[in-house]
Amino acid sequence: MIQSNHRTILIIGAGRSASSLIRYLLEKSDEENLHLVIGDLSLKLAQKKTLNHPNASAIALDVFDESQRKQNIQKADIVISMLPAHLHIEVARDCILYKKHLVTASYISNEMQALDSQVKANNLIFMNEIGLDPGIDHMSAMKVIDEVREKGGKMLLFESFCGGLVAPESDTNLWNYKFTWAPRNVVLAGQGGSAKFIQEGAYKYIPYCNLFRRTEFLAVEGYGKFEAYPNRDSLKYRSVYGLDDVLTLYRGTIRRVGFSKAWHMFVQLGMTDDSYTMENSENMTYRQYVNSFLPYHPTDSVEIKMRLILKIDPDDIMWDKLVELDLFSRTKKVGLKNATPAQILEKILSDSWTLKPTDKDMIVMYHKFGFELYGKKQQIDSKMVCIGDDQTYTAMAKTVGLPLAMASLLILNKKITTPGVQLPIHKEVYQPILKELENYGVIFHEEYMPYFGYQLQ
Repeated sequence: MIQSNHRTILIIGAGRSASSLIRYLLEKSDEENLHLVIGDLSLKLAQKKTLNHPNASAIALDVFDESQRKQNIQKADIVISMLPAHLHIEVARDCILYKKHLVTASYISNEMQALDSQVKANNLIFMNEIGLDPGIDHMSAMKVIDEVREKGGKMLLFESFCGGLVAPESDTNLWNYKFTWAPRNVVLAGQGGSAKFIQEGAYKYIPYCNLFRRTEFLAVEGYGKFEAYPNRDSLKYRSVYGLDDVLTLYRGTIRRVGFSKAWHMFVQLGMTDDSYTMENSENMTYRQYVNSFLPYHPTDSVEIKMRLILKIDPDDIMWDKLVELDLFSRTKKVGLKNATPAQILEKILSDSWTLKPTDKDMIVMYHKFGFELYGKKQQIDSKMVCIGDDQTYTAMAKTVGLPLAMASLLILNKKITTPGVQLPIHKEVYQPILKELENYGVIFHEEYMPYFGYQLQ
């Protein structure tokens, strides 16, 4: 039974990223007088996420059921939407109607931004992009950028990298990678236009066909070397961070060294294409799938044709990486009807890259800040590594869910007061959240470095 003096937080969506969010709020629920209503299409999943806590209740919630959605939003003091980004908008409109604050981890869509004037008119806070990336990246970046500006410094360079990886103790394949989040997003990464960034005042564009061959290398003490390939559009962050005059701005995705070169093989062959379906895909073997992208030859084997077209030798580590995935199996079937090449690749990779129950994931974030202060060019490198606890409280769930939970509580307690559709780039948001995240192992280590300018050519 929900007591009348309790403040109700409605959480819509009880997927993997909600575990740390919910645990945090339940741990605070007695002292903060909170009651969580956890709504999901699957009542069973929602019930599991309550952890049998007296301050939580589970409901079956279909976000497309307008009456049910409105009824639950109306009862809440604040709404946290863990839905896919395109489903936030109806929830957002209801939050305006019933004057409720809203928190999401998703990028601000055009539709969401269009609500800004209404949100401000109702003195509401719609906090978006308050997860990991976007989220912790914004907050940790703005902390340093603001500090540089307050000292009278001028920003010259900002590079930001983030990656969801497998923890070193669970790194057991030649790719040094496993799926720690949505596999489909990994397979389709970088598609839909050229990567755009600015380097020493010059605009750079990298088409998808070359994306994974243009990498920057990074080193994190205690964790070794990494590489990063560029994200799709770094330029949109110039105005967000107030860096319109910055000479270099680049955002990238982190992988272990060698991953991008190997992934480029799939891009070359066309296996990441999601624009058409393959005939008889359901009955196709993995070997037949691979052969579909190779030239016909009356005698050469699939393996020989593959090596010839990719220009790799049998003793090349790149070849070993392909063999490890069982790509040339004559018995394994795709088993997917009307599947695209990308969907089939995702299925094949999932055989090898799915985390085992004892595996742990890892988040790595790395920022570089170049600036001029007192007539001298300087650089600060800021690094954060977070290791997951287990398959429920993963590093991804922690870094996405905790900032959401903390922001929600700060809004409820009127510590965050600026109204509008926004992202967490202001001190009232990032200072308390970054400080509290340190208690949960999300700690940035900042180090002054020699200023080298931009490394990616």
